[in-house]
Parts: sequence; structure tokens; C-alpha cells
Amino acid sequence: MEAQAQINALREKLNLWSHQYYDLDAPTVPDFEYDKTLRELEELEEQFPELVTPDSPTQRVGGQPLETFQQVRHEVPLQSLQDVFAPQELTAFAQRVCQSVSKPRWVFEPKVDGLSVALEYEDGVFVRGATRGNGEVGEDVTENLKTVRSIPLKLNNAPRRLIVRGECYMARTVFEKLNRRREEEGRPLMANPRNAAAGSLRQLDPKVAASRRLDCVIFNIQLSDGPAFDTDSAALDYLSDLGFPVIDHPVYDDLNDVSQAIAALGESRERYPFDIDGAVVKLDSLPDRELLGATAKFPRWAVAWKYPPEQKESVIEDIVVQVGRTGVLTPKAVIRPVRLAGTTVTNATLHNQDFITEKDIRIGDTVVVQKAGEIIPQVVSVNLSRRQSGSEPYLLPNHCPVCGAAVVRDEDGSALRCTGAECPAQLVRTITHFASREAMDIEGLGPSIIEQLVEKKLVNRPADLYTMDWEQAAALEGLGEKSAGNLRSAVEQSKSRGLTRLLTAFGIRQVGVSAARSLSRTFPTLDALMEASEEELTAVEDIGGITAKSLKDWFAAPQSRHLVEELRNAGVSFDSTETPAGTLLAGKTVVLTGTLSRPRSEVKKLLEEQGAKVSGSVSKKTGFVVAGEAAGSKLTKANELGIPVLSEEDLISLLNGEREMP
Repeated sequence: MEAQAQINALREKLNLWSHQYYDLDAPTVPDFEYDKTLRELEELEEQFPELVTPDSPTQRVGGQPLETFQQVRHEVPLQSLQDVFAPQELTAFAQRVCQSVSKPRWVFEPKVDGLSVALEYEDGVFVRGATRGNGEVGEDVTENLKTVRSIPLKLNNAPRRLIVRGECYMARTVFEKLNRRREEEGRPLMANPRNAAAGSLRQLDPKVAASRRLDCVIFNIQLSDGPAFDTDSAALDYLSDLGFPVIDHPVYDDLNDVSQAIAALGESRERYPFDIDGAVVKLDSLPDRELLGATAKFPRWAVAWKYPPEQKESVIEDIVVQVGRTGVLTPKAVIRPVRLAGTTVTNATLHNQDFITEKDIRIGDTVVVQKAGEIIPQVVSVNLSRRQSGSEPYLLPNHCPVCGAAVVRDEDGSALRCTGAECPAQLVRTITHFASREAMDIEGLGPSIIEQLVEKKLVNRPADLYTMDWEQAAALEGLGEKSAGNLRSAVEQSKSRGLTRLLTAFGIRQVGVSAARSLSRTFPTLDALMEASEEELTAVEDIGGITAKSLKDWFAAPQSRHLVEELRNAGVSFDSTETPAGTLLAGKTVVLTGTLSRPRSEVKKLLEEQGAKVSGSVSKKTGFVVAGEAAGSKLTKANELGIPVLSEEDLISLLNGEREMP
């Protein structure tokens, strides 16, 4: 049956989008497209009511709660609103209301594009907050909501019990700052403030949520044993008096005034600090709301007007490439100025080469642009009918536009990244990593100090840490003579950290702490490592072909060679402090006992490869015993003789150089 096939296809699409939006906080289509698709399904099910099933998206309120938070069953369900897209639909809604209500008055509210929450108070104290979830069951995010400063933790003159409903959001200015930071760090940009707010509120660490600076507005009393009200507007005024941030809520007697308010809001949405994806129109009279009631999904006394995303045509006048702190190259289109969603737009993000290639975007093209989530201008499509003759496909440069170093593509993504060891665009991050605990471990050299050192041009590359003017450094905010002296000592001490930490500090792709340690066990000096062939490198344990090539490429780059020589001249040690491979346990007798997680023969081989002798009995000459589960008499004898006993995890840490010899 054709109708059944259409309905099944729409349900599958909507279920996928709903999962991405509600459960993963990663929407892939605009809300407007989702809402129109849902409307198409609703119309089909109205024509064929025999095909309606309980699991249809039309019968659901929202997504399922995540299992990582405790579930909360809402005492009063958090329903969604029916959407309207055209004036005639709004008029039809009003006419239905007027069949039961004479002279209705309408409350008009901007519809905040955030994450709906229920806040519960007992004796005026905030005790619990939950997400909307599927309307019946949400997620307990109390600790994260406590970090939202606009949510009062205590109310004055409040009723004994009060549950209110509101919308948590991220202000546009906060969102823009967050995305700028993510861009500098080479991390994927968040699609819109709603996505950012939802992700922030679902952080398991409340400190992360606090750093995101969320806000909240309240728009309804869900449950209260306090004063009774006849109108919604009076109830909202009461909430405002209690100290809640309340949404704007003018009241109109005439539907024409409501229509004008909808149009005016659509033209002035940018005056609000938050994103607005529609407008709410609802009855003011609470008794009349009781009279009208609700369907299984929507109240009959309210609707949500949905604004389509505004799109305009413009011309790409140029494409510029920016280099972030992690070296990622990000292309940006310079477009002919166009007024879009209340602001003048002159740039649009192009994301990466794959995005440009997929849409075949070229300089000089006439393109359709819109603001993703009403914030980030982006190119939607190219008007091929207006393409200039002679235009050529655009390719990102194969050398960094800042420092000229070669550019490589991430193996696990679409990002192109500068490989320059001394690239100015990456300087803050490069030095932060160089000084980190796993690398050169320079205590006291934190991000704020590094930012100032770079800004004052006291440090232009990592090696400058060892030759900088310490009198000028002492004048930096947060330092002073004593702290500068301590920092200078820490910098001096880092010269003798050894080859493992130095290799880690270089930040060579594929070379982390473990690989650096393996290399340092094989090669006694940095110079010996630099002279090694790819074949010699791949002979090292845990070093594969990709890592070997990455090492050779890095050491061959001019910026890398310059960095190495500057560090040599500064007196940084290039010598390995690791025990040479195969000699870590030389002269040690080891006994295995109990059940291990891997075959005993395999553990024996690991020990023998490091020079150990594996014995079957414990004696005074035994260096240490490795005890697994259900260890017997050998463990008892080891304890009697005072022989060190290691667990299997201890042994692995020892072999990895992460703990000292017992």
C-alpha cells in the first residue's frame, strides 16, 4: 500500500532526527524541516487513521532520557505545543478556541530555543531540577542547574511546594565566545546555542556546566499549593515577584494584534540575548484552559508559531584561510554584505575542504546563505545559473598561510593541519603542551602566564623559554619577583628532563608518552634517533610505519631542525634517562604464582625479554613475585621472606617505566 510505505519512510526519518536532536544533542536538520516533515506525517495519518500506531512520532512528545542521569517522573507532564506555520492555521486555532470560549485574551511570548526544564522548590528552597525528557520522564540535572545563576536557589515568601517550568539557554554572546575558543583549539564547532545549552546541561561534571554560563527563563507554574490565579499573566507576574526570570508576556484581546506581534518579533529577534525559533500564543484564562483540556500530546489552548530560517543570496568575493591554535586550517568565505536575521553578514564559514568540494563552492559564485541556529552564517547552496565563466574549483593551500610549513590531513577526519613546530598561529598551544606535566613539566607555567609571554613577545618559540628576559617576565600580571624566580628555577630544571619528555614535548603526530619512552629505550640520544632510518624506527616496539614516517617528516622540516638546534644551544639535555630495552630486569629472578589474565607463557616471555630469569620457586634470591588470583604457597613464602609482591597491573606499570623497581 503506497500510503503505508510513505508513512513508514516518514516515521523512520523523524525517529532518526529525533534521536539525533533529543538524545544525542546533535541535530542534523533545521527545526523547520523537522516540523514540516512531522506535519506531513500528521496529515497522512489523518487521511488513514487505521495506519496510526502507538510508536508513531506523532504520538510522542520527545526523546528518551539518557541512562547516565537518574530518571525523574514529572508530577505534571511537560507537554509540547502544536506548531502553526501560516496565518490561516493561526486563525483556525483561534476559531476552535472561540467555539468554547467567548472573548478570549491571548498571552504572547517569544519561544526560546533552549532546553526545557522543571524546577522543584520545597519551602522556597530549590531541591530538584529535571530535563523535559519525553514529557513524562526526564533526567535529574539538579547539580548542573544549580550552576545557572539566573535560577534562584532560595525564594522569599514562597509556597510550601512549587514546580515551575522554564527554558535553559546559552546567550548568543556566550555561544560565540565558546565557538571561537573551540575553533582556536581545533575542535568541531557547536551547531547552535540550543545544542550547546543541551550539551552543557548534560555534563556529568557540574564544573563544566558552570563554565558554560547558561541562563534560564520561566514561563509556567506546573504545580503549587500557594495562591490561586485566574490568569496566566497574573501567575507569571507572581513568579517574577518571587525572583524568577520570567519571559516577556504581553496580553492581547484581538488576534490581529497577535499577528502583528508575531511579525514584529520576527523582525526584531536579535534584540533578545537568546535564540528564538518561534512565538507562543496561549489563552490567558486558566479556567478556560481547564475547559478546553488537551489531546494526548498537545494542550488545546496554545500553539507555537514557527519562523522559517531566513535565507539571502550573496556573492563570494574571496576565500581566506585561518589557522587555529592546534594548526587546523579553517576556510572562510568573504561575501558581499547582506542583511540576514537582523544583522549585516560579511563572512560565512566553509568548514573544511570536504564541505567546499561537496557543494563545489568557488570564488565569484552567487550563493544562498543563512544563519545556522540564527548565529553562524553558512553557505547553503550555489546558484549555478549565475556562475562566472572561467571559475575554478577552490583548493585549500598545501602549505600553512602563516608559517609556510607543510600541511597534512588528519587520518581520522577532514581537517587539514599545519606541521610547523614554530608556527606563530599555534604558539600558545605549542608552549602549553611543551611545558605540560607529561612533557617538560615546568611547574608554574600555566595558560595565563603563557598568554602574556606571547602577547608581550617575550617568547616567540619554545626555546625562548630558556633565554627570555626574566626582569620583564617578573612584571607580568600574576607573577612578581618571587614567582618569577620560582618559574625561572622550574624552567632551568626542565633542561635535564631527558629524551622521553623532550620527545613528548615536541608534539610530533603519533608520538605520545608511550611511544616516546619506547624510542628512548632504544636510542640513547636525540641525535641517534634523528639519524635512524624508517626501518630502524619500525624495529622499535610499538612503533609502526605511520609513526616512523611522522618522525622522519618532523625531523626533516626546517622549523623542527631550527627548534632542535635552539634547544641544544640553550643547554637542554638530549640524552635518554630510560633503561635500555632488554635490560630493565637484568639480574632479577622473578616468580609467577596464581591465575593471571593472560597465559603464563606470555608473561614469562615479557619478563625474559627484559633480562629477567623466571623461576618456579621462591627463595632469598628472588627479586620479586608476581601474584595473580588464588595465589597459594609461593605467595605465603614470599611474605614470610619479605620478598616484594607485585600484582599483574604493577608488573605492566613497571615494564612501561611507570613505577620504580621493587
